[in-house]
Amino acid sequence: MGNAQSMVALEEQRVVKSKTNTAWRRFVNHKLAMLGLAILILMVLACIIGPYLIPYSDTQTNILARFSPPLSSGHWFGTDQLGRDMLARLLMAGRISLAVGFGAMVIAMVIGVTIGVVAGYLGGRFGALLMRIIDAVLCFPSIFLLLALAAFIKPSVLTIIFLLAITGWMEVARIVEAQIRSLKERDFAVASLALGAGNARIMFRELLPNALAPIVVAATLSVAQAILMESYISFLGYGIQPPIPSWGNMLGGAQSYLTSGPWLAIFPGLMITLSVTSINFIGDGLRDAFDPRAETS
Repeated sequence: MGNAQSMVALEEQRVVKSKTNTAWRRFVNHKLAMLGLAILILMVLACIIGPYLIPYSDTQTNILARFSPPLSSGHWFGTDQLGRDMLARLLMAGRISLAVGFGAMVIAMVIGVTIGVVAGYLGGRFGALLMRIIDAVLCFPSIFLLLALAAFIKPSVLTIIFLLAITGWMEVARIVEAQIRSLKERDFAVASLALGAGNARIMFRELLPNALAPIVVAATLSVAQAILMESYISFLGYGIQPPIPSWGNMLGGAQSYLTSGPWLAIFPGLMITLSVTSINFIGDGLRDAFDPRAETS
């Protein structure tokens, strides 16, 4: 009996591996996802390397060059109200905004996945209690909850990452809980339990790897959501504070100069749009790749 269960478990694992390879081929063939991935990689590389390749720093001011339009006086993207180079500031701001997006995603995934796995596997009253708590928190619009918390905490890069994470893990937990609740009845999970595996091993070594598809999709889309949320609260003055640049506070600081320097708002807005759109393209590609109804190639 034990050998039969082991054979069934191995066969299911082989099927899962085959599906993963098929999903990867679908993702690579998804044109918009590849476009989004290329744009995102270029943006990340530009933000990391770019500041070392341009002759201006993001803090260097030149009052005589205030509001220089793009492609003038050696400033490709123009200058701002203090004569600072816009390209240098955009790249440094990109480091902050992208770091906030990815950092918040990692923390939110750790919290959401852990709670989702525990609630889905243990089930019963304990699992139901965890899910009802999540449902109660989700009743509050995330942006209002985020603004309320930000108003009482001194804003910094780390605190903004933390705030975005603790207001963004609930949906991930719901997705993971539903997946784990379904997977724990599969033969490979039952076989592991029959062979004496502990709950922690079954949850995180057997069930979790088989639930990675929706987790990866949710993680990708949560990066875009975190970037938008950071931009929103920074635009309102509750997020990253100057002189540390972010795309959100650059956009907020440009409100008073829309007529004298419209590029001050156009370029940060364009960077936010490009990053969020490219990440959403990647998320769409991953969702289509892992869709079991998609045709195999």
